[in-house]
Amino acid sequence: MKYTLFLGCNIPARVQQYEASARSVLAGLGVDLKDIKEFNCCGYPLRNSDFKTFVLFSARNMALAEKLGLNVLTLCKCCYGSMKMAEYYMEEDSLLKDEVNETLAKEGLEYNGNLEIKHFLSALYSDIGINTLKEKITRSFKDIKIATHYGCHVLRPSNIMQFDNPVSPVIFDRLVELTGAKSIDWALKLECCGAPVLGINDDLSMNLTKNKLTDGKRSGADYLCTACPWCHLQFDSVQKMMIEQQRINNHLPAILFPQLLGLAMGIDKQALGINMNQIDISAIGNL
Repeated sequence: MKYTLFLGCNIPARVQQYEASARSVLAGLGVDLKDIKEFNCCGYPLRNSDFKTFVLFSARNMALAEKLGLNVLTLCKCCYGSMKMAEYYMEEDSLLKDEVNETLAKEGLEYNGNLEIKHFLSALYSDIGINTLKEKITRSFKDIKIATHYGCHVLRPSNIMQFDNPVSPVIFDRLVELTGAKSIDWALKLECCGAPVLGINDDLSMNLTKNKLTDGKRSGADYLCTACPWCHLQFDSVQKMMIEQQRINNHLPAILFPQLLGLAMGIDKQALGINMNQIDISAIGNL
């Protein structure tokens, strides 16, 4: 099984442990990853200010993968959502697709739509499969309770994302429970993490984060599990800032899913970047 790995902008700069842990897990599962150095930003920051450039950015990345005959694997849910949206817009508007391809042709590229965009979670669940994952588990975290955070961009609009049921998703929970941990029910499970408004309205952003952390903690979670760099930064780096500013009393550590899965597969903590999280999660390796 082989994919092109699309990291986006945030992961190499700010959440390097996500890349490290995902690569370690995928290597352990026998997945071959092709890196394309010419990849650019997915276009997400431009989606509301320059629509055509937003589509062009995503289309260029997909065209580069298409040229190699490979599907794209993303770790970022915003990047996943951007490429799925661009794919949809070009399917619906042939003139837009033609205009995009006119620009891409200057680089010898063409977008035809002959590829699939996969998020890390959907690739694990649908492509690699539950049974294969079970065979790789060497330790169980049966005493740990996890609050899964799905995020916004893989679920909505559901007819375009086609990731999971937007009202009652199960993929992330089932993947977490492969590790032996219990995925808890919690009221604010599908609410926004607050990251989109950080830097615009910090009080609103941190209140959204606080509400989710408080609800997760109240519902019995030991850790909050993420699979998106933006969401992880909010629940890790921003939560640390909130603790320092005394905005929150009872913290809830965030762990990236490939870190949790990697530990369950017996992968070394250092390879998973466990010590790179802002809020200490090292104790989970001792449970």
